[in-house]
Amino acid sequence: MRRVIGIGGIFFKAQDPAALRAWYKEHLGVDVLEWGGAVIPFSDADGSPMPGQTIWNVTGMGSEDFAPSTSRFMVNYRVADLRGLIAVLREEGCNVLEKVDESEFGRFGWVLDPEGNKVELWEPPAGQ
Repeated sequence: MRRVIGIGGIFFKAQDPAALRAWYKEHLGVDVLEWGGAVIPFSDADGSPMPGQTIWNVTGMGSEDFAPSTSRFMVNYRVADLRGLIAVLREEGCNVLEKVDESEFGRFGWVLDPEGNKVELWEPPAGQ
């Protein structure tokens, strides 16, 4: 079974989200959008567009999106078969959270790594 097939997003908390977003925009060229994050499209070695994207987002320290983890970051990993991977992770004794979300953005599930970091697993919709 294929497990992680890419990075879907990087999410982190900041003491001052607006200032941190401004720093990334000014110094690293991250195109921060009004919702507080950026969409970084995939491209090949020549810069030609490819299907897919990585989401980058900074939230405030009060965000509960990473709960039950107390970590200041969360990585979203692209997976090919969310339900299959969750079943395997449970069989392997991993701390898989019960909730699975399905929407027009795909399927999402979560597991806590051995240090308590929440890891988001994302199966994109077909064609992405």
